[in-house]
Amino acid sequence: MDPRIYSWNTHEQQHRPSLPSPCKIKIQDDVALRLELEQVLEKLPHRSLAIWALEQASSFLIHLDSHLAEDPRIQQAIIVFEQRIARTCSAYEMRQAGFLANQLAKESVSERSKYAARTFAQAIAAGHMRGHAIVSADYSIKTINLIAPQKLEPVVTQRLKQIETAKKRRILTNV
Repeated sequence: MDPRIYSWNTHEQQHRPSLPSPCKIKIQDDVALRLELEQVLEKLPHRSLAIWALEQASSFLIHLDSHLAEDPRIQQAIIVFEQRIARTCSAYEMRQAGFLANQLAKESVSERSKYAARTFAQAIAAGHMRGHAIVSADYSIKTINLIAPQKLEPVVTQRLKQIETAKKRRILTNV
């Protein structure tokens, strides 16, 4: 794959990650499914990967604290993300949208809301650097860990869903 299609970020074009990448947060996970997800994501062009990240993260917005549920920053971040996907905004503007989305996590009261907001913020940041997509997926697992402590079944279900939707995204992009 052309490096400019693989990633819009120069650093990522020149330094592809070794798999599995280290998980940046403490989660109860199925490491084999996480690796399978990373392998599928690695084959997606940046644009498709970013769209996948936001699609998988959007379902976690229902876990935001009530005072954040209708926060206008959610839509503002999505608008900038969509502009980045259309290549009509800069990397700087995309990064600022990621920081804006991350404020939701800082303003969360509950742990569930905090990690759901981080899931969303990392997905938005995937519009800037593809490495944020797996971090978003990991934060979604952390949110599930908080919803269903000590239960691996919901984690496996989420990872399988992530893999399935990433494979569908790959088929849609024809790679």
